[in-house]
Amino acid sequence: MDILKLQQLDAAHHLHPFNDNAALAKKGTRILSRGEGVYVWDSAGNKLLDAFAGLWCVNIGYGRKELGAAAAKQMTELAYYNSFFGCTTEPTVKLAAKIAELTPADLNHAFFSNSGSEANDTILRLVRHFWKVQDQPQKNIVIGRYNGYHGSTVAGASLGGMKGMHAQGGLPIPDIHHIEPPFWFLDGGDQSPEDYGLVAARRLESKILELGPNRVAAFIGEPIMGAIGVYIPPMTYWPEIERICRKYDVLLIADEVICGFGRTGEWFGSQYFGFTPDIMTIAKGLTSGYIPMGASLFNDRIAKVLAEQGGELAHGYTYSGHPVCAAVALENIRILQEEHIVDQARTNTGPYLQERWLALGAHPLVGESRIVGMVGALELVPNKPARKSFAERGKVGVICRDFALQLGLILRATNDSMLLSPPLTISRSEIDELIEKIWKSLDLTARELGLATPGV
Repeated sequence: MDILKLQQLDAAHHLHPFNDNAALAKKGTRILSRGEGVYVWDSAGNKLLDAFAGLWCVNIGYGRKELGAAAAKQMTELAYYNSFFGCTTEPTVKLAAKIAELTPADLNHAFFSNSGSEANDTILRLVRHFWKVQDQPQKNIVIGRYNGYHGSTVAGASLGGMKGMHAQGGLPIPDIHHIEPPFWFLDGGDQSPEDYGLVAARRLESKILELGPNRVAAFIGEPIMGAIGVYIPPMTYWPEIERICRKYDVLLIADEVICGFGRTGEWFGSQYFGFTPDIMTIAKGLTSGYIPMGASLFNDRIAKVLAEQGGELAHGYTYSGHPVCAAVALENIRILQEEHIVDQARTNTGPYLQERWLALGAHPLVGESRIVGMVGALELVPNKPARKSFAERGKVGVICRDFALQLGLILRATNDSMLLSPPLTISRSEIDELIEKIWKSLDLTARELGLATPGV
């Protein structure tokens, strides 16, 4: 089928997430046809370096036939069975055990879902249930952060703090509250990052005291806030958040949907920042995006209460612990471990990418270059010393993103932040290609804005 016909069918029948679908129908969708390593090709034959790993998720890169073989084998043996009625399947059991082996501390119990959004939906229900069965039904408030992202379901979008999402559908639902996020570049003023990290974390304590410690059930946050622009908190932030949660017996939830499975150079972002969550949500890197799967992970304390005092767990999904998804996840984890991909991201290619990415901070348009492991951002600004954003936020980021695409590079733009999240398998030579193309994109953007540039 030719490209135009596919675009017409897409416009007629497919509603795209997070898009102006009327505008997209006029423009025509880009149709991707294949992928290999860090590259994808569209149906017009254009080769693109995917510096965003699909949607933060293709950690082992494209084209790994082993995952297809694992799926095919499981489909042939047992394509599906549910986890209801006292049943399960071998891959599901093995995956739960493998995740318990990988996760820090005593996060030994997995409840499987189909996505990060569903994993966070699960969290909201089970956290409230956890307190209720301990005769504390009033302890049902969950605190998140403005501009945090925890999915787009009703519960996930409520836990997140995206005002644009809240405007659609009457969100947030009751007893979800938010505090300001940690973003030193625009919010830190004259404070050092270390001092600012403590100030930002203590907003949580103020909110707990405002609402009443006997009412607050949990705090949820991404170790690095991805969707809003890769907000990397100072190293003082998360240990102080944990101290506050322990002081008031508030459950600490780490949304590791983006940071998990090597993105920060550690298996999980909480390990990088030095804190221990009570609950963790995962997805994306669990299967490297090859097949949909997520999970909510609970520590021994919570799992014991749910098992011994919670009665029947009246929650679940038709595809919870799907055997094909579990088989693919196990193979994905095997590749990450046996090929030392997370180790490479921490000790070799990750540090090289960080060095080259931080050097982009010398460009006149870049107010801040920030990166941890293999996730980072460039903050585009009109005036570097002032640490101020453009008056019309988002316009310049889109210009830069579109120039990058013309040069064969996929980046994401959020407001005026250029976001980076390549496959963990990216090589040094591919990093060089990425950096060359983003510098050229920055130059072209600056010229579009009438600013002088030093050239490539």
